[in-house]
Amino acid sequence: MDNATFRDFGKAAIDFVADYMENIRECDVLPSVKPGYLFDLLPNELPEKPENWQDILKDINRVIKPGITHWQSPNMHAYYPTACSFPSIVGDMISSGFSVIGFSWICSPACTELEVIVMDWLAKFLKLPQHFLHSSEGPGGGIIQGTASEAVLVAMLSAREQTVRRMKQTHPELSESDIRGKLVAYSSDQSNSCIERDALLAAVPIRLLTTDDDLVLTGDILEQAINEDIAKGFIPIICIATVGTTGTCAFDDLPSLGKVCNERGIWLHVDAAYAGAALALEEYKELRNGFELVDSLNFNLHKFLLVHFDCSAMWLKDANKVVDSFNVDRIYLKHKFEGQTQIPDFRHWQIPLGRRFRALKVWITLRTYGAEGLKAHIRKHITLAERFEKYVLADPRFELITERTLGLVCFRPKGGNKYTTDLLNSLVERKKIYLIQATYRDKNFLRFVVCGMDPKPEDIDFAWREIRDQYSMLINEEKLLTLGKTDMGAIVKQLSTDIKISANKDKEKVK
Repeated sequence: MDNATFRDFGKAAIDFVADYMENIRECDVLPSVKPGYLFDLLPNELPEKPENWQDILKDINRVIKPGITHWQSPNMHAYYPTACSFPSIVGDMISSGFSVIGFSWICSPACTELEVIVMDWLAKFLKLPQHFLHSSEGPGGGIIQGTASEAVLVAMLSAREQTVRRMKQTHPELSESDIRGKLVAYSSDQSNSCIERDALLAAVPIRLLTTDDDLVLTGDILEQAINEDIAKGFIPIICIATVGTTGTCAFDDLPSLGKVCNERGIWLHVDAAYAGAALALEEYKELRNGFELVDSLNFNLHKFLLVHFDCSAMWLKDANKVVDSFNVDRIYLKHKFEGQTQIPDFRHWQIPLGRRFRALKVWITLRTYGAEGLKAHIRKHITLAERFEKYVLADPRFELITERTLGLVCFRPKGGNKYTTDLLNSLVERKKIYLIQATYRDKNFLRFVVCGMDPKPEDIDFAWREIRDQYSMLINEEKLLTLGKTDMGAIVKQLSTDIKISANKDKEKVK
């Protein structure tokens, strides 16, 4: 493919994406294909001869698009939103053109320095404590990780290594293997599944602590678990708190957790993947309480802030602890400016060695929307969720499970769990909207999240009509079945009477 052909293909691809976004409401949010559909549509070996891009683009429509779950559809209401915007797409496209592998400053100075700048922009936007800024005095700063899973794993591995080093100094009688065999981590039973998985990858047992009645992890709950484990000879290393849990978007009690962790020398990490963006809003300023006590935190720009996957912001109070845990240098990684400035080599702050130029799409998106536009986007999601919440409250057949939080409404049909599951199955079968269910105090409920690149009030209205109408159909079907069972019972009773009469007259005939 030469430069001229690339221009044609690229322009056609942008038209394809723009058309897709413009007409996305016409697509069922869930695909209708069955597992293995693509194996029947594509050859099992790569083509021997080059193919032209026009045919390839046609095949994207023919075989790929039918197998897509449309995450940017405003009819997607499952999970949390996966952000996207045209400025972000353009930024990623240009970044792909540069093809930077930015594991050190010299590999592309703009890659590192722009990331330092935008991470400070974001820290100020969220009004985080000053020690998380690169520009402040001290060893703190921010980095763009791929996902919340990576950010939590970095924090967990760092806490593990820092604890092992400290224990080797204070308890020289213990071998390193003895120390590692006693480590334990903590989180709540409402935390994301990635936290439990990260503990497996870090080879650290984790206790998922039972939360209070509001599904919140508190300092009292954590301290009791710590005391129990210390009495058994275990060594606590980290607590992962959640601001915006997956199930109900609950907020763990950071002030009390921070107090316990700071007194015990335990690393406190905060997973604020979804709700962290709300820190920018003054009406949610109480969420900032306790962040001055945490050692690290993450939130996903690819959930709420219009920058598409993958882009998870992470901040560290003391980045030196991470660098000391991960630093492995080779002569081919060194450059003449190393150590002469405060600019970091981000390879020491992450799991992989190489890293993409993700800061470019962040920078372009932040400049295109500005702080006002970003806040307006967050508030729009909240307003639309309030609209849906009013629909639920106005229908006596439904109930809220918890109070609405940000763009999430947790609700269910009144009655047993079967009604919730049947309604969900009906909605998924129709594929017009997509929700998932979760559990709260043995009650199954539906999570309705405002998603999509450009959700509108009429999208919320459409979703509620779909939910309302499908539930009405289910109730009517149940009534018909009940009526049918009643009629059948009468018929069976009458037949039984008739048979008894016949039996008395002629037992052989009955047989």
